[in-house]
Amino acid sequence: QKKRRAATARRQHLKSAMLQLAVTEIEKEAAAKEVEKQNYLAEHCPPLSLPGSMQELQELCKKLHAKIESVDEERYDTEVKLQKTNKELEDLSQKLFDLRGKFKRPPLRRVRMSADAMLRALLGSKHKVCMDLRANLKQVKKEDTEKEKDLRDVGDWRKNIEEKSGMEGRKKMFEAGE
Repeated sequence: QKKRRAATARRQHLKSAMLQLAVTEIEKEAAAKEVEKQNYLAEHCPPLSLPGSMQELQELCKKLHAKIESVDEERYDTEVKLQKTNKELEDLSQKLFDLRGKFKRPPLRRVRMSADAMLRALLGSKHKVCMDLRANLKQVKKEDTEKEKDLRDVGDWRKNIEEKSGMEGRKKMFEAGE
């Protein structure tokens, strides 16, 4: 048990050390991302210098609006290109499935539906036939077999026992055997 305690204590110590290392690594990554973000912003977005006069401000706003419009046009163009390529990919994948002869089966949901409801859903108003499956079955008559007749003739077992009990019953059995 002493070894067990030492092993668990060592395991707990290693676990806490690993957690401390993970926390420091996460903090370092966050700091690196922040520095990278600042560098990117400094490179791509020069500091804004606001002019003093109203006319210069209006010109600056017009320039910013023109940049925004150009960026929106580029974004729209890239979205359209992306949609076209996605559509082409879907068409090509469908052609590939057609050529292979393997079709992608859609996931099916279980639906509890009677045969009549299914035919109504498939055929619509044309469906007039009732799908009562028991109505079309043949009527089969049972033939009376000799065993069944014997069983019916025997009837209640108590009467049978009473008839065979005593000397009269034995006499009947003896006569029936001959």
